[in-house]
Amino acid sequence: MGLFSFIKNAGKKLGIGGDDTSPDADSVQKELASHDLGTKDVQVEVVDDKVVLKGVVKDQSTFEKAVMAVGNTLGVSAVEASDLKVAEGGAAPAPAKAPVFYTVKKGDNLWKIAEAQYGKGKGAKHTVIFEANKPMLKDPDKIYPGQVLRIPDLDAG
Repeated sequence: MGLFSFIKNAGKKLGIGGDDTSPDADSVQKELASHDLGTKDVQVEVVDDKVVLKGVVKDQSTFEKAVMAVGNTLGVSAVEASDLKVAEGGAAPAPAKAPVFYTVKKGDNLWKIAEAQYGKGKGAKHTVIFEANKPMLKDPDKIYPGQVLRIPDLDAG
């Protein structure tokens, strides 16, 4: 459950390398920190085109956002998060639950994604998806093919 796939040639460009160049660990660490998710204790390594995250985060949401923040980076094809643990409610760090991610396709919008993920007639839940992807998403109309979004459980608080 700790390896997540991303589209290598889609995402935010970091540094000055070419489109197929993997970013360096310092650039990825700065990108992760820029979202102010509470990941200051997360260590970042880059192995070829894979980012490895290690450490402890406060909750499942932070885990998922950290994976997305670094995975939606140009040049990254995978994020390995087996050693990124969750310390929910002050409990001892434990492995994260399996998140639900969705890769945006051409022609998608958040309404369509909400209907596809939550069922017909639930397009209005697109705001739940938008909120779950902040601060990486700043505008609900600015998603792009290849971008990976987290899809929260509607029953989760």
